[in-house]
Amino acid sequence: MRALFHPNRHEIRLSAVLYALSDQIRLHIVRELARQGEQACGSVDLPLPKSTLSHHFKVLREAGVTSTRIEGNQRLISLRRDDLHARFPGLLEAVLQASEPL
Repeated sequence: MRALFHPNRHEIRLSAVLYALSDQIRLHIVRELARQGEQACGSVDLPLPKSTLSHHFKVLREAGVTSTRIEGNQRLISLRRDDLHARFPGLLEAVLQASEPL
């Protein structure tokens, strides 16, 4: 199995993070991770094909928004809160607050 790409903290770019968070599906995933913490990829409850979800997970991971770790046959995803806060203080919190349903 090949290693998954995760940018180092100093490699996380604002444009990539904003692009990743600009999609409603990815924003939903991030809100769920913020609310519930680390989750298995398969436990994200969205009515989408697995290939589409995999694409969204990859965009989030490669932008530096999430981290994916492999444990057995599961992929567990979590937010990179500390790294995002270090690079862009308050950005994640502002996006999460602004994206909350009314």
